[in-house]
Amino acid sequence: MYTGKGFERSELGDIDIIEHQGLFHLFHLVLPNHDYIAHAVSHDGFLWKRVKNPLFIGEPGDWDDDMLWTMHVSADPDGPAAFRMFYTGLSRKEDGKIQRIGLARSNDLYHWEKVSSANYPLSISSPFYEENINEGRNWVSCRDPFFFREGDRRYLLVNARVPFGPIARRGCIGLAEERTPDEFEWKPPLFFPRMYDDVEVPGLHKIANRYYLFGNIKEDVKVHYWYSDSLDSDFEAFASNVLLPRGNYAARVLPYKGKFLVWNFFNSLSDPVKILPPPTELIVNSNGQLSLKSYWLFDEKVQSRKENKDLFPVQRLLKNPTASINHDSSSLSMTSKSGYEIFMIKGRASDFRLKCRISFNGPGKTGLVFRSDREANGHYVSLDLIAGLAQARIWGTREGGGIENAFRYDIIQNNHFDPHPEQAYDVELVTYGGYMELSIDGRIILRYVDTTYIEQESLGFYVESAEIHLEGLKVEILDGPLEEDHQLF
Repeated sequence: MYTGKGFERSELGDIDIIEHQGLFHLFHLVLPNHDYIAHAVSHDGFLWKRVKNPLFIGEPGDWDDDMLWTMHVSADPDGPAAFRMFYTGLSRKEDGKIQRIGLARSNDLYHWEKVSSANYPLSISSPFYEENINEGRNWVSCRDPFFFREGDRRYLLVNARVPFGPIARRGCIGLAEERTPDEFEWKPPLFFPRMYDDVEVPGLHKIANRYYLFGNIKEDVKVHYWYSDSLDSDFEAFASNVLLPRGNYAARVLPYKGKFLVWNFFNSLSDPVKILPPPTELIVNSNGQLSLKSYWLFDEKVQSRKENKDLFPVQRLLKNPTASINHDSSSLSMTSKSGYEIFMIKGRASDFRLKCRISFNGPGKTGLVFRSDREANGHYVSLDLIAGLAQARIWGTREGGGIENAFRYDIIQNNHFDPHPEQAYDVELVTYGGYMELSIDGRIILRYVDTTYIEQESLGFYVESAEIHLEGLKVEILDGPLEEDHQLF
């Protein structure tokens, strides 16, 4: 995984990723100063190496001498083997209140040169958008560019705001059309949901003959999406149009080897550092809705496997007298009639992938426990297999806590999944460094980063007033992550 950390341990900002000649190229903002754009490369999306920084803020008096914000890199449609980077810049003389779009070029993705011409920087204009600081939020939104090309049609998407309506609901995805090379003309918004203050880091992709529009929403800190059968038609939303749950942000979709990878950074709750986890694979379901599945290259991280009998005996951590364990060579049942019990499986691992099919019986509760100590301080994932709700928690005693704050019970993330009448589900849990990923029936439901209790290596299940039955239980030990490759490839 990649953090981009430095002295402040929070340097990673909005990202963009392009693949070229077998390498993933990551470009990202550097926080909190926003004074340059960083660049890192990776063969597999796990281990990254920083390389030459592509852009810095301008010299004093330049239009971008204050800060650089989100960028997008794509192949130059008019230059063979060349690339363009559209980026957001701010000016000191305007106190950074007016955002504009700049352009830089490169022939190799490593060496970049800013374009200085009559067309750049690109400023947003009326009548479709707020264009001066006396409107709305008293700043001008024109940031987070995304270039989209289909045939002869070329567009630039930006985070913008319309000049009418409630101030907190003016956020839209602005649209400019490239009429001639490097020259754009503003058009009406591609999408105006009338819901949000801004629609940040927009993206547009044609997937399975349908157009999908992606946006990151500040209000709920989630990644949303919308769809349309034509660029000239309205974009619509499914009842659930959240692609990634709370804390995942600045998502980018990358076409790769006939598939689509989704990359984003995560705001860790236990640490000020922002982290780029491994990507996920985007899936189009039969009804057109999108979901995510685990990155296939986790298979290459498997060092060893333990199945069924290798994971016995199972221990009752809380010694509940109403709790019991039954198993044979291929299955495991755990019951707690009255009160709570944590069942710890044999073996210890920090980085692992657990797989099983879990069925549930009874009125009570169940879930997974991992990175727990003998005092039951650890990570808990509750699974409401009746209603279809998963929730990740940090639960434990607080060191030095007094009477009123002796323990911590932090809800990190929750998300819904499709409940089954028979209450049987295929469950997969990945822990990789501080990264946690829970999939149910092949769909990622929870995805977060948190390093609390990371030194603990236990794994198990909890049950309260219920019985769970596990089939095909398997634990795969993973080769743990390195934060950054400081050696040359």
